[in-house]
Amino acid sequence: MGMTTVDGKAEPDATPARPRRRRGRGKVVAGLLIVLAAAGGGFVAINSAGLLKGASGPTQSANVLPPATATVAKQTLNDTMDADGELGYGPVTTAVTRKPGTITWLPESGRQVTRGKSLYRLDNDPVTLMYGDTPAYRDLKIGVEGNDVENLERNLSKLGYDGFTVDDEYTYDTAEAVMEWQEDRGLDETGVVELGRVVFAPGKVRVESIESEEGQPAQPGQKVLTYTGTSKVVTVELEAEDQRMAKKGAKVEVTLPDGKSVKGKVTEVATVIVPGESQNADPETRVEALVSIGNAKAANGLDKASVDVTFTASQRKNVLTVPVAALVALQEGGFGLEIIEGGTSRYIAVETGLFAGGRVEVEGDGLTEGMTVGMPK
Repeated sequence: MGMTTVDGKAEPDATPARPRRRRGRGKVVAGLLIVLAAAGGGFVAINSAGLLKGASGPTQSANVLPPATATVAKQTLNDTMDADGELGYGPVTTAVTRKPGTITWLPESGRQVTRGKSLYRLDNDPVTLMYGDTPAYRDLKIGVEGNDVENLERNLSKLGYDGFTVDDEYTYDTAEAVMEWQEDRGLDETGVVELGRVVFAPGKVRVESIESEEGQPAQPGQKVLTYTGTSKVVTVELEAEDQRMAKKGAKVEVTLPDGKSVKGKVTEVATVIVPGESQNADPETRVEALVSIGNAKAANGLDKASVDVTFTASQRKNVLTVPVAALVALQEGGFGLEIIEGGTSRYIAVETGLFAGGRVEVEGDGLTEGMTVGMPK
């Protein structure tokens, strides 16, 4: 009859050679091996009494070795996740009129507009694009203060106007520069920048779509056109629980429709509320990430396209790994591995690190690359 040595006692095989069985030996089995389900793999719980004592540990005869094996590998372990993304020009912003009039000129869709240029014309007067993060919301004139004043003054300075200090105060000197700018733009020289005369955007823009027509009467709040940034970016929408994958500044890999992969970087992360799929469904919280592409030429000819984005939350370089299913859960806590050597096996305790891709980082006394470990079927 085949025997397995456990805790210094002989354990009978599952199928004894004779019906008579010695009393007491079957009691050890019940507390020894327990199959657990954890981290996607089958763990075996081992009674601590004697299993990990000594340098070599207990051995098993060849006919009761595990049904499968795996090799301890040294590799770089990445905690990654793939997500669907949309290649385009980023978020779309709508430009609306802030004063009544008639729309007399509109740009073509796809046109790029830079600082100081006309985004559209109202009553044949230009509505000018300027750069800034604070949207226009009031008339700018002598005595007012705020970030919008600083935005205006910074733009005037970049456009070549001077004689004032770039700060958050609209002074007489600012008004003098504004009147010079108004003269150059063909506007009445009032020294006051009326609401609706400029549009602030983070940078140069690309006209996405036209929402009105030349000759059409316009009222405050009416849509004129939509615009985006000018650099191609990938927009990815993630579940809220996956927010850890998308950190600002994190490096990603973008797979284009032709199968080519390019490097990318997360530039913005924001929480968005998405309406429910049905009328009575609750809205959902999602995470929206914007990814810049390192090699812009790789996306030439693609205005819009579906792409795959691979996020990496963490990485461990040159570590020992085994399949998660190879882990053995010890009843006293922690994990171990069943080391297969020749026709015998022994157990060693290990510490676990990163779990990723069905494998786990492990460390243990005497554990080296190339060792064979036991696995369940």
